[in-house]
Amino acid sequence: MTAAAVELIDYDQVIEKFDPVMGLEVHVELGTATKMFCGCPTTFGADPNTQVCPVCIGLPGSLPVANEKAIESAIRIGLALNCSIRPSSVFARKNYFYPDQPKNYQISQYDEPIAFDGHLDVVLTDGTEWRVEIERAHMEEDTGKSLHIGGSGRIHGASHSLLDYNRAGVPLVEIVTRPIVGAGARAPEVARAYVTALRDLLKALDVSDVRMDQGSLRCDANVSLKPTGAAEFGTRTETKNVNSLKSVEVAITYEMRRQAAILLAGGEIVQETRHYHETDGTTSAGRRKETAEDYRYFPEPDLPPVQPAAEWIEQLGTTLPELPWVRRARIQEEWGVSDEVMRDLVNVGAVDLIIATVDAGAGAEAARGWWVSFLAQQANSREVELADLTITPAQVASIIGLVDEGKLTTKLAQQVAVGVLDGEGEPEQVVADRGLEVVRDDSALQKAVDEALAANPDIAEKIRGGKVAAAGKIVGDVMKATRGQADPARVKELVIAACS
Repeated sequence: MTAAAVELIDYDQVIEKFDPVMGLEVHVELGTATKMFCGCPTTFGADPNTQVCPVCIGLPGSLPVANEKAIESAIRIGLALNCSIRPSSVFARKNYFYPDQPKNYQISQYDEPIAFDGHLDVVLTDGTEWRVEIERAHMEEDTGKSLHIGGSGRIHGASHSLLDYNRAGVPLVEIVTRPIVGAGARAPEVARAYVTALRDLLKALDVSDVRMDQGSLRCDANVSLKPTGAAEFGTRTETKNVNSLKSVEVAITYEMRRQAAILLAGGEIVQETRHYHETDGTTSAGRRKETAEDYRYFPEPDLPPVQPAAEWIEQLGTTLPELPWVRRARIQEEWGVSDEVMRDLVNVGAVDLIIATVDAGAGAEAARGWWVSFLAQQANSREVELADLTITPAQVASIIGLVDEGKLTTKLAQQVAVGVLDGEGEPEQVVADRGLEVVRDDSALQKAVDEALAANPDIAEKIRGGKVAAAGKIVGDVMKATRGQADPARVKELVIAACS
């Protein structure tokens, strides 16, 4: 039975018949100023092939030198993941041909990674804690980037391809879990919670910007199914470069349903890499998956072993920040919110954004309100994670400040936020360009009030008769006439005064 002919089965049926097994490989692009083995810059978005040299494009005779800052970051990541740090680790050559791999091998680590045997405890949406065992965290260099021109943007159907080697040699740490078993129906949720917690941890360590949309954090999701109660794992597939938290969950769910359908129809799973398609949440076949033997690993002859001094490792351990979940517990107590409220804030990815907004000068209650209501709605409509919105906590704090100063109403402030999200500049610039500041000229407001009262004599009579609630209609008309730029409280004062 071919993959193309597979008709997915219901998720409940998957769980009834099979136990899922997952393995997650997360690639973290380190935020160093230069590449892993040379002095080329790592600036994102530079013109193609302007950040390359003989070392990172693999010219004969060039010699790599390991980036000390990258090694430091790898050790700090390992320590934060409760790993042991190897006193002597080696780089190896991972041999394979791919157009965006200029040397035809990748400098990586194989049997002697710098960090090993760790774990990360993650919390699911209902508060359940799940421990994910970490097998290893090893250093390596990134590949270049292929740009397929024409067709769908993939190599199949493209008229030609372009290669950009700016990314080749950028330092990576790959964090590999041990098989995650026993999660059952919650397997996709566990995967998402793990990548979320890992992203939060790496951001707190300040070793990467963890921008999944820019490829700074990428997840390869290995999935297999075994019949319920069986001991032996099934054949796995590896869905490559999944680049959002939601997509991690969706891709694993899809693979479980796809594999179950094949197995129940008497087919066999092919061990292969697969591509994830954001548009419809499906995966498609890539290439047959190699084994370690296929890569012909051998020690990199041009690099000495990495042998960090025990004193250095101990000193780096003292630089670890307050862990995100520890900070959240402290913040929860400071904010005085319930476990349920805090869990909801965590689940939507709002906690660190709220904290940063408060640190930028906003009140905690206002910051929470903005991130979990209006900005959460914007993230949903734009189909991005909350943290990936193109508005910073400092900008949100600035908007809140303009409201507190009375320069903006809440509705005007929301328009300003949309302007920032749409790339129109800083909040103050959006206010000026869109002419959104609250109208403070009483003469202009009085004129609008008088016109609204004249157009609604029956309402004016009710107000004069003591029915103050009727002023709401006049206030609404004035707000409409001033395009929402009037201060509604001041307008109401003027309306009542005019009818006295």
